[in-house]
Amino acid sequence: MFLGTVSTGVGIGVGSVAESNGVLDDTRLRDPLGMLAGDSGAMRSLRTLIRRIAVSDSTVLVVGESGTGKELVAKSIHQLSARSRHAFVPVNCGAIPHELLESEMFGHTKGAFTGALTDRRGRFEMADSGTLFLDEIGDMPLEMQVKLLRVLQERVVERVGDERSFSVDVRVVAATHRHLEEAIGAGEFRADLYYRLNVIPVYVPPLRDRGQDVLLLFDHLARRCAAPSGRPPVRATEDLNRWMTEYHWPGNCRELLNFVERLSVLWPGEEVGMARIPSAMMPRLRNAPVPSAEEQRAVLEMWDAEVDTAGSDVGESQDPAPATVSMNPTRPQLPAFDRDGVAVDLKKLLANYEAAWIRESLRVASGNVTHAADLLGLPRTTFIERLRKYELSNSRQ
Repeated sequence: MFLGTVSTGVGIGVGSVAESNGVLDDTRLRDPLGMLAGDSGAMRSLRTLIRRIAVSDSTVLVVGESGTGKELVAKSIHQLSARSRHAFVPVNCGAIPHELLESEMFGHTKGAFTGALTDRRGRFEMADSGTLFLDEIGDMPLEMQVKLLRVLQERVVERVGDERSFSVDVRVVAATHRHLEEAIGAGEFRADLYYRLNVIPVYVPPLRDRGQDVLLLFDHLARRCAAPSGRPPVRATEDLNRWMTEYHWPGNCRELLNFVERLSVLWPGEEVGMARIPSAMMPRLRNAPVPSAEEQRAVLEMWDAEVDTAGSDVGESQDPAPATVSMNPTRPQLPAFDRDGVAVDLKKLLANYEAAWIRESLRVASGNVTHAADLLGLPRTTFIERLRKYELSNSRQ
């Protein structure tokens, strides 16, 4: 969904894309809202809202599922505001150990506790005149919520171990993927802090609600992944595009980023469709079963099947047969029915017929696995699984 700075090489992950979940070209990066890609109505409305609230100093609460790019919304608000010349300071309230959170937020003096060797400013002081981004505010422990509420009300902080108070001029933008109303009911979040933070709520839509935006994001991410190598970006076929617009994307744009990087590493500069991607390498919905052993083997063996060498198992030929070649495997003889029942093993009969078609497709395709699979309308990995099932992988048939 969003864009960030990509590290050298193709090792793009959530951390290397600035807690981001997408990529845009450099020209759009000059525009703070260029980080928020998408032509869907939801994204257009989000950009309009950001422009309106950026000019104020009101506290903002950004709500959305994990992976939707809430930090980049906060950064856009900061960059469009009068505070853009000053620091944008992020704090992940769920990643800092509870016993260290107060020191991180408010700072400490030398000797305040074991390991405090020097005076240290906290994140509030670092963000003075700028914006403090409190990510995953719903994970902040209750005792810290009380102290945060006081700072938001009085705009002063006290370092751990220091009796002096420091005035701070900070705009606070908080974010969470949790339903804070439910957390309040469960006694896990303070209602007074919630109302202090929820002055202007901003909802970031999940990727599944953004329609064709996923295809735009795929192209942006593919270009960014390909940039370090100088190769053309990976491209998606029509059937893969259709799948991406229909998939639920529980991990949102972060999951899409991982998927695009995966394809960019394995098929750089190529056009990739559903038939080429092993099922074990496709994104899966939450609570979906882990890839089976057979699916995992298909991933390991798919590359062997692409190399055509003398004495190798079924692989790719240098001159693939055209997909229009007709096939006509020998039809198995149908058994006769007797009066006492059906004297036939239907399952075995169908298996024999399927094996006959697979042998014929390999013959017509001159052993080219990809073309043989295309002739039968099967995904390539499924075709390889059938080869193993019928023990055909040691012969070109």
